[in-house]
Amino acid sequence: MATSKVLAGAQVVLPTGTLTDGRVIVDGSRIAGSAPRDAETVDLSGHWVVPGFVDIHNHGGGGASFTSGTVDDVLKGVQTHRLHGTTTVVASTVTGEMDFLVQRAGLLSELAEQGDIAGIHFEGPFISPCRKGAHSEALLRDPDPADVRKLVDAAHGHAKMVTLAAELPGGIDSVRLLAEHGVIAAIGHTDATYEQTVQAIDAGATVATHLYNAMPALGHRAPGPIAALLEDERITVELINDGTHLHPAAFELAFHRAGAARVALITDAMDAAGFGDGRYMLGPLEVEVRDSVARLVEGGSIAGSTLTLDRAFKRSVTVDGLSVEDTVRAISANPAKLLGMYDRIGSLEPGKDADLVVLDAGFELKGVMRKGEWVVEPF
Repeated sequence: MATSKVLAGAQVVLPTGTLTDGRVIVDGSRIAGSAPRDAETVDLSGHWVVPGFVDIHNHGGGGASFTSGTVDDVLKGVQTHRLHGTTTVVASTVTGEMDFLVQRAGLLSELAEQGDIAGIHFEGPFISPCRKGAHSEALLRDPDPADVRKLVDAAHGHAKMVTLAAELPGGIDSVRLLAEHGVIAAIGHTDATYEQTVQAIDAGATVATHLYNAMPALGHRAPGPIAALLEDERITVELINDGTHLHPAAFELAFHRAGAARVALITDAMDAAGFGDGRYMLGPLEVEVRDSVARLVEGGSIAGSTLTLDRAFKRSVTVDGLSVEDTVRAISANPAKLLGMYDRIGSLEPGKDADLVVLDAGFELKGVMRKGEWVVEPF
């Protein structure tokens, strides 16, 4: 059972800044403002304590798929990412037959009800065949609002996000539908023009699904969706910082144009995350993972990632030169706010869940706590 603990001596990253020789008080499953007399003290001198990571775009890990696995498979994938610091995860699906996706929504919604996942993200089937990436073209369909509503209803209140190509027939009406039902409309896998993207944002879209990837490149005469998504203060941009999906210059451009308040670092992880190279299935498509890079066997398109958020955190600070505070905003606070869960997670404040990550001076993960219980003990 969770006991009272005082995590002392670390650099503690709070919404207001970083405390040197700070402390975090954990009482039961929550962060407390004061410590009971019998609280255990854990000396974390020389370490960082940051909020637990929040991943809003994740297809699986540990050899398990959120799209097609059993309940036990989904839980295995969730646990794999917890071991890497992701204390809150949204389960993402990939394109499939509508009846299958409705079935998956039912299964995943039960896990969301139990608190194992934070909700469901439907990535496809309402995406452009021109920018399908690792999605089966045969199963794609236009975003008819009735079909979109069918998936949202099947999730029983746990649909958090739907990625769609708003330029397709029904796209703008579907964006409005999602906004009206409190579900994030995300622009992605799209061949939209700049003007069409602006129209989608005005209709209620608020997220850019893995910016740059699966959309037209930025052009000086036809700026396309990238410029529209970066310039609008209403949009949070997802970035996959694994060194494969984005050149460091592209990452820097997006982060500094959008600002730290408008970036959500994601994994877009598939089964191989935290597991290893080999052959996998992503929906109905076969994927080969070699040297930790996932690509479709047919065509060679990048097929998600094998990224975990502890690696994304370290890379952002040590390679890209982001401040620890800005990285925390992008990997914890911003996605928690998007999910409407910032009152419970995303920062180290009294009353919130005791979800936190311990990192050493080189930003290697050393400990993970979720709701007051160590998932990875720091020593």
